[in-house]
Amino acid sequence: MKKSLFIIPLSLIVHILIINVTLYVYTPETYLNVFSILYYNVAWLITTYSLHFYPTARRDGFMTNLKSFLKLFVIYGLVYFTSFVFFGIYSYSTGYLFLAYLQICALLTLFRGLFYLARNIYRKRGYNSTRVVVIGRDKNLPKLKRIFDNPEYGYSYMGYFDNVKSDNNSCLGDIKSSFNYIFENNVEEVYCMASKLSKSEIQYLMKIADNSFKRIKIIPDNKELFSNTMSIELYGAVPILNLRASPLDLDYSNLVKRIFDIVFSSMVILFILSWLTPIVFVLMKIDSKGPLFFKQKRHGVNRQIFWCYKFRSMTKSKTSDTKMATKNDARVTRLGKILRKTSIDELPQFFNVLIGDMSVVGPRPHMVVHTQEYENSVDRYLVRHFIKPGITGLAQIQGCRGEILDRSDIVNRVRYDIFYMEKWSLALDAKIVYKTIFNAIKGEEKAY
Repeated sequence: MKKSLFIIPLSLIVHILIINVTLYVYTPETYLNVFSILYYNVAWLITTYSLHFYPTARRDGFMTNLKSFLKLFVIYGLVYFTSFVFFGIYSYSTGYLFLAYLQICALLTLFRGLFYLARNIYRKRGYNSTRVVVIGRDKNLPKLKRIFDNPEYGYSYMGYFDNVKSDNNSCLGDIKSSFNYIFENNVEEVYCMASKLSKSEIQYLMKIADNSFKRIKIIPDNKELFSNTMSIELYGAVPILNLRASPLDLDYSNLVKRIFDIVFSSMVILFILSWLTPIVFVLMKIDSKGPLFFKQKRHGVNRQIFWCYKFRSMTKSKTSDTKMATKNDARVTRLGKILRKTSIDELPQFFNVLIGDMSVVGPRPHMVVHTQEYENSVDRYLVRHFIKPGITGLAQIQGCRGEILDRSDIVNRVRYDIFYMEKWSLALDAKIVYKTIFNAIKGEEKAY
């Protein structure tokens, strides 16, 4: 599913406004107490998060989400009515409070209906579409095609590949020819009929998925392809295996992680970098010639290039963009040794986090030249680029940091990065941040 950066935040803001404005109009007494305002808003955030209310699949519509809407209204209704007893507000009758809450529910439902209506119109005009192909043809193909042909779902069905020749205009060729077609036509999702493919062909497609940015999904049979990284979805009555499932596939998870990034990076910039930067600047001018900041092109999410910033810890050289730092590297300045040992040199990357190029926690971004090297030599290396790179990560707190001397060094980092992507949680991020700060205080030197 293509993600929109604004749909979930916009929906959340509108819902919060509906609740607050309605309460202010119908029960103004609730706004005489700041704690009651916090209570209603925080309760809404906790309730919607617990019910996974905001993430919606591409195939979801107003009616498919009606059940979750009703569940939300019941739970938040209990929160709403309990608040008047909790805060000692008895000046409104039960009937009046019920009508006020009914108004909230009606407005929320109206906005949700208008949202889906606008989304459907938008998709019918060809926007927000995902290009898909099917590999293999069996009895499930017509069922899938009905899903893909529904303009409200936002799929752009290109056709299918099968080794059995057909005069059908949707047939694009044999299975072997599909591999080139996928890349030449910018296909984003590939649906594979396991009944029509050998196990080796499916494994080859899975490898393509792990070493590119294509989403491969399997319509299963009995080829024992299940693993703990997969999730199952229903497209109508057709079960589909999502091969590279991650909690961060959910828009709401990305929103929570982004809020954490903005709050945390803002605190570091305001309370640490604001006074530390001038000190580092003065010491750096005394220690060596050169700029305060060092910037370097690195690969981020979806392999997009961005400028990564650090406090300069080395003298200027022609190899700065091709050769990573090594132990006892002659390029490292006297001040640079201290900055690197305490990881202070990494702190300017919080500006990268604030503008959205990086996250506080994620796979460490590599130099462009190293990405080009490892993507061809390390299996599943590009999987780590499905999420934003981080200032710190699971691999780093597990000791996989510093100079890459052996192939196992980069292989282990990739394994930790993929594990993090598949098992992400806000608690895991907090644990990694805590361990990173603890290691920095201990002064564990790094080289990279």
